[in-house]
Amino acid sequence: MTNFADFADDTTAGLSVTHGGTGYPVLLLHGFPQTHLAWRHVATSLAEDFHVICPDLPGYGASAPPPAGYAKRTTAATTVAMMRELGHDRFAVVGHDRGALVAFRAALDHPDAVTHLGVLDVIPTLDNWAALTGAVGVFGFHLYLLAQPSDLPERMIAADPDTFFGHFLDTWAADPIPADVRAAYLATTRTPEAIHAICEDYRAGAFVDPGHDQADRDAGRRLTMPVLAMWQDPSEVTLPFDPQQVWARWAPDLRTQVLPCGHFLPEERPKDVTAAIRALLTR
Repeated sequence: MTNFADFADDTTAGLSVTHGGTGYPVLLLHGFPQTHLAWRHVATSLAEDFHVICPDLPGYGASAPPPAGYAKRTTAATTVAMMRELGHDRFAVVGHDRGALVAFRAALDHPDAVTHLGVLDVIPTLDNWAALTGAVGVFGFHLYLLAQPSDLPERMIAADPDTFFGHFLDTWAADPIPADVRAAYLATTRTPEAIHAICEDYRAGAFVDPGHDQADRDAGRRLTMPVLAMWQDPSEVTLPFDPQQVWARWAPDLRTQVLPCGHFLPEERPKDVTAAIRALLTR
């Protein structure tokens, strides 16, 4: 496993964070069902020229559940507070999957702090729910299951968490995730607390976050910084939306890139992702 041997581990603003390197600050946010390890290749390369900060999202990995809920607006404010505690009032942020939704919200709510935004293999929550129609919902079944307002998903997943979370690690990757990294991810998702935290994240994604997105759209708010949007090549699958068109509605200064890989871009194509982030930071 490529590790963060030269990085420091801290607990800041309630988040477990690994950070290293010197230079302009770059915040990297992971997705589901992962931890900061998802950025292990990209982070260690970027740290040659930047101060790279990789937290576990609230309730994921070694980060404690948040006291104020899982709305992306709340998590975004927490990450901004974390960056300020680390001495960074302005920084770039790049997120993948759930982390990209947090990054998007941070950029909308804190444009004075976020100078550059990267979003990997995701579209905003409001747009995503609008796209999930018909059979497309089969592939996004976890969005509906995890968001159930009762404890049904917690009880079902607890019966065999490795099979449940392993399903996504295995089927969303075009190239297998290394066995030791896969095991590390699964080790963090087995406890009732971790399962509940993940479900709460998705409940917020169904019942809270879309309202924030809609209010911003109604108010005409858009992203004011340079934005990079990357996503996997869907190959023979026809997407029910055009990612470039979706992101262009939010980001006037947009660059896009499509990579021939699965969902886990930072792990499957780390050199391409790193190069794209470096290019973003020159804008």
